[in-house]
Amino acid sequence: MNLLALPAFADNYIWMVHDDTRAFVVDPGDAAPVIAALESRRLQLAGILVTHHHADHVGGVQALRPLLAEGGVVHGPARERIPEPFVPLNGGDTVDLLGLRFCVIDVPGHTAGHIAYAQQGVAQAPLLFCGDTLFSAGCGRLFEGTPAQMAASLAALAALPDDTQVCCTHEYTLSNLRFAAAVEPANAAIAGHDAHCRALREAELPTLPSTMALERRINPFLRCSEPAVMAAARREGAANDEPVAVLAALREWKNRFR
Repeated sequence: MNLLALPAFADNYIWMVHDDTRAFVVDPGDAAPVIAALESRRLQLAGILVTHHHADHVGGVQALRPLLAEGGVVHGPARERIPEPFVPLNGGDTVDLLGLRFCVIDVPGHTAGHIAYAQQGVAQAPLLFCGDTLFSAGCGRLFEGTPAQMAASLAALAALPDDTQVCCTHEYTLSNLRFAAAVEPANAAIAGHDAHCRALREAELPTLPSTMALERRINPFLRCSEPAVMAAARREGAANDEPVAVLAALREWKNRFR
């Protein structure tokens, strides 16, 4: 099985998984990169997964729909407005594509009905398609949800196995690492990963996918119970050291961080 990050817009990635014959894509905000990849590799489109309703994640769905092979459908969150028709999904549902099984996880916060797809029951490193909930060294803005919802969503994702490949949908890693270093300046893992990612970007390569083990070491939004992170959040106005208060203070700080 092959995993590709197809660049779109300024900093989006549309994820494609293919077996050299068939493919499915995740969050196709733009149809053009998907069509180009399908044609250049002579692949059939077997399905589309959508994590949330924002235009840069669903804008290419209708143009791709006629390319779906027989039996191919669009899957998306049941509680969000996704281009019709689609198969509505809630947490606990499963999706089978190309012999891979994905469990759906409800991850509200960035949007009210956001979902993620976590691959289950495989020998290789499993895949996580997390949309705009979890980024490498960061998390999504709280456009529709609450800090409590985002904290619960991130905790659910952080509980996935260490080798889970974290397939985020934006190339925000370097800017997120700058913020992570401001939160935890003594965290050597952040500095080391920053150097690695700078080399990747200089070579015009994506910094993704990450891994869940790495994110637990470098991502301040997954480290809200660490003393250094709690201290930084208090300096930014956190009311207490509870994870939700810490996350809320970090997210507000990140919103204005330059």
